[in-house]
Amino acid sequence: MNFFLVLSGKSVKQISLVVIAAFFTAAFLFIGNLSLTPVFSTKDGPKAVYRGEKDLALTFNIGWGDEKAEPILDTLKKESVKSATFFLAGSWAERHPDIVNRIVKEGYEVGILGYAYEDYTELEDVKIGKDIAKAKEVFKKLNIKDITLLRAPTGHFDERSLKIAERYGYTVVHWSIDSKDWTNPGVVQIVENVKKANKGDIILMHASDSAKQTSKALPQILKEINQKGLKLVTVSEMIANGDVKSQEVK
Repeated sequence: MNFFLVLSGKSVKQISLVVIAAFFTAAFLFIGNLSLTPVFSTKDGPKAVYRGEKDLALTFNIGWGDEKAEPILDTLKKESVKSATFFLAGSWAERHPDIVNRIVKEGYEVGILGYAYEDYTELEDVKIGKDIAKAKEVFKKLNIKDITLLRAPTGHFDERSLKIAERYGYTVVHWSIDSKDWTNPGVVQIVENVKKANKGDIILMHASDSAKQTSKALPQILKEINQKGLKLVTVSEMIANGDVKSQEVK
């Protein structure tokens, strides 16, 4: 027995509108999910860590300037923060060994932010390797050894740079919460940007001179973290304490 479904022109039009609406909704959600996934890994290859399973990691990038880093260190000391990770550009570390020494003496973890603060996705393989090697040599001269973490200088990386970083013995670290402090949107907005942080998140902040409002926002950020009962750890501790998350890059 055969059955036939007869649709009027009006019905076809209504169904078409539903299908189109569903398509655009799916596309919107897909794009939205992509924007919430800022870090990747190669298939069956090296990974870039962007969040962990528990605890919270506070990270600071420093690429230039000598005015904002120490007020941030003062605040961390005042607030009794024992664990944070500083990603330092080699060229900056060369010019400010005293600040680097203070970061290390106060017990904070050091990661590499490349040397010349160049976008790795725009460099040839050889130049990426040279930048990493040059930064490594700088920290060796500053007597900081066994650094295992690297953050892509501009936050941009690809499959090539992940593999090169691994070749030099580094794990690439991205972030899951961006404070956007470098845009200087105001203390209230910086705090709001970090407010959604929860267990497993890696927070991106800056201690370069371009981030003029970070030190003022930091006490309120730390207050919010304490109120949530979250424990601050270094990125290395986060990696060691549980599973870390990444997503494939092709």
